[in-house]
Amino acid sequence: MSNKEQTIHDFDIALICEYFSSMERQGPGSTEATLKALSFIDNITEESKIVDLGCGTGAQTIVLAQNTVAGSITAIDLFPPFIDKLNNNIKKLSLQDRVKGVVGSMDNLDYKENEIDIIWSEGAIYNIGFEKGLNYWKKFLKKGGYVAVTEASWFTEERPKEIFDFWNNAYPEIDTIPNKIAQMQKAGYVVVASFILPEICWTDNFFTPAISAQKIFLEKYKGNKSVEEFINYEKLHASLYDKYKDYYGYVFYIGKKI
Repeated sequence: MSNKEQTIHDFDIALICEYFSSMERQGPGSTEATLKALSFIDNITEESKIVDLGCGTGAQTIVLAQNTVAGSITAIDLFPPFIDKLNNNIKKLSLQDRVKGVVGSMDNLDYKENEIDIIWSEGAIYNIGFEKGLNYWKKFLKKGGYVAVTEASWFTEERPKEIFDFWNNAYPEIDTIPNKIAQMQKAGYVVVASFILPEICWTDNFFTPAISAQKIFLEKYKGNKSVEEFINYEKLHASLYDKYKDYYGYVFYIGKKI
């Protein structure tokens, strides 16, 4: 199987988890993008419940905590090492009174219906699927509650075969921005805003820090073919973005439950 035919799901979960644990971000994003999305959400009070699904090590969780003076935040991820790192950072920043990291799955939430005020998920809803996630999560949101997610999206109706094949293999649900907005509306949300994440979210904040992380990982697992294939896949991901960034990227979608 060539690297272009492989997807992230073809590699060992423990391996992926260890690699991404060494990075501040597990996907494209930025403080500025998180804050811009947050600016479209109102009525956050002392009673507000915010849940960050697929939080990773919690770069955006910390931004949310430091820029919402009220409400509680629960950050959920399937991988314990991510949550351990997040909870350590929460303690260092003295945010433990309002924020906690919990090991759990975004497709099996332990909440009552109409309990959550805001569901946040940056670069993670693909794990459950955009439409499935929006539909499943909606029942846990209060009426008037918000969902804010980033999702891989096409910027154009047509795109080169190389990048189409790569993404169609990795995430067949990737679609154009108008189609994603229509899916959110169909799921029962008013689309409050959508915006494309700037290129810096991919380059400076994700691909560039990955270079040193990859060198360390390859040295640690020298001669491990599985590790070498995984790193080659990550390098391919970066090179394809550099080549085809005009055709796709992450888009923030913010919706309000009707």
